Amino acid sequence: MGSTKYITSMGELTRKDNSLCFRKDGKNVYIPVENTKEIYCLSEVSINTKLLDFLSRNKITVHFFNYYDGYSGTFYPRDCYNSGRFLVKQVDAYNTKRLIIAKSIVESIGKNIYEVLYHYYKHDKKEVKETIDWIKEEFYENLKNANQIEQILQVEGELWQRFYSNFKYMLPEDFVMNKRVKRPPDNPINALISFGNTLLYAKTITTIYHTHLDQRISFLHAPSERRFSLSLDISEAFKPILVFKTIFDLVNNRRIQVNKHFDKKVNYCLLNEEGRKIFITAFEERLESVFLHGKLNRKVSYKTAIKLDCYKLIKFILEDVDFKPFDLKEKI
Repeated sequence: MGSTKYITSMGELTRKDNSLCFRKDGKNVYIPVENTKEIYCLSEVSINTKLLDFLSRNKITVHFFNYYDGYSGTFYPRDCYNSGRFLVKQVDAYNTKRLIIAKSIVESIGKNIYEVLYHYYKHDKKEVKETIDWIKEEFYENLKNANQIEQILQVEGELWQRFYSNFKYMLPEDFVMNKRVKRPPDNPINALISFGNTLLYAKTITTIYHTHLDQRISFLHAPSERRFSLSLDISEAFKPILVFKTIFDLVNNRRIQVNKHFDKKVNYCLLNEEGRKIFITAFEERLESVFLHGKLNRKVSYKTAIKLDCYKLIKFILEDVDFKPFDLKEKI
């Protein structure tokens, strides 16, 4: 998986000389440090302080997830790019330019959802036209007229709800969603969305760590004491592309099936270990897939596009250059 390692089963993660060692059922699996930037612990994993010091010196982030596939937290190595001067400017941007940045983020979500829906419209799913028309005729106008964060969030909320309402046209019946339920997810499609969003959120945390941006100062989402809220902001434009396109591909090609890849209990539904591995493989493949960038005129991966969005935000904060998150149609 390149620079990302996923641990999906219980075991112990330790330092072994200058490598990482995952011990499971009496067997050792070695993880080379030089090719690792982040580790996802998706099951119960034992660690010690000796390991944490080693991870910190090698600037490796580790994301931990709970039983319900929810994000628990991140071991975040000591910041190596922090700049007090830039932090002051980022806080100033929050105070003076928050609405501009928040609107740009929501606009990009709308553009990318439009492209995803239009793909299905072209492939004879004519029922999605109502939402496509709403985005063209009302969404942008509603967003333009929003002059408070709460109003922008309302516009965003309606956009997602209309998007979800089209799933019944794009997915088989056993994956249809009545409503979005997050903690814990209550059916297979909610389980896939929650898992995918969590993977993307953690991926964005790692990306931001390698820039001057401060994770705590966000613009669309309120800065939170419990989460790295800027990662929520940066990841939004990529959800339709990286999370939902992955879900639609896996489900419609029957690579993920309700009767094979989920554990269902009375009040919740989760991907089983095999299902998680299938999703992770598809998610990483999509992240690493490349496209011709509209401005750079060279091929870049979607993982690189996330980092480029961070740089766009930095440029806006420092130089007041328009902040336009990733646009699937324009490939910029």
